[in-house]
Amino acid sequence: MDSYTVHIVDDEESVRKSLAFLLTMSGFTVRVHDTATHFLEVAPSLERACLVTDLRMLDMSGIELVERLSEIGTPFPVIVITGHGDVPMAVAAMKAGAADFIEKPFEDETLIAAIERAASHLDNKGEAEADVDAMRARFDSLSERERQVLSAVVGGLPNKIIAYDLDISRRTVEVHRANIMSKMQAKSLPELVRMAIALKVPITASKQTARMVPGTR
Repeated sequence: MDSYTVHIVDDEESVRKSLAFLLTMSGFTVRVHDTATHFLEVAPSLERACLVTDLRMLDMSGIELVERLSEIGTPFPVIVITGHGDVPMAVAAMKAGAADFIEKPFEDETLIAAIERAASHLDNKGEAEADVDAMRARFDSLSERERQVLSAVVGGLPNKIIAYDLDISRRTVEVHRANIMSKMQAKSLPELVRMAIALKVPITASKQTARMVPGTR
C-alpha cells in the first residue's frame, strides 16, 4: 500500500472525506481532489497511483475523465463508483479504460478489494494475462443461451427486457443469470461485468428499446 497513492476525485465534500477516512484507516496513502479538472492538472506528474472517482460529477463525467486520462497517456488504474441503474454507463467507462466499477451502496471491503486488485496490476502484467486466460476457460463453459443472457446483462438490461428479447420467461432468465454467476465465479454484478469487458464479450442492446428510437429497426 505504501508503494502507490490512492487519489479520490469527487465533487461532494462529504463523500471525499468519508472515503479518505476509510482508506487512510485501512493503510492507504490518500490524496483528494474536488473536481476532475483539478485532478487532470496534476495527473501527468503522477507515477504510481490508483484513482477512485464518481461516475456523475458536475465538471465532467467519470467516463470523460477516464477518456481524458487515456488521451494524456496516464498508466494508472481507475475505479468508478456508480449509482444503481448506471450499469450501461459504467460499462462504457470500463470500455474507455477504467479498471473496475462499484455500485452504491457498497461495503468498505468491496472498495478496498477493488483498489488492491487494480493496483496489483501496476507491476504484475503477467498475472493480469493469466487472470484473463482463467476467465476465458470459464466463459467457454457457458451454453449459447447463457452467453446471450450475459451479453444482455452487460448491456444493463433488466430481466424482463432480456426475457422479452429472447422470448423466454423471466424465471428462466433468473436461472440463467444464477448459472452464469456460478460458472464465471463472479461474486457480484460489477465483477461479472469486469470479466465480460476483459473478455471483450459483445454487448446486446434491447430490441424493445431499439423500436422506441427514431431511425432504428
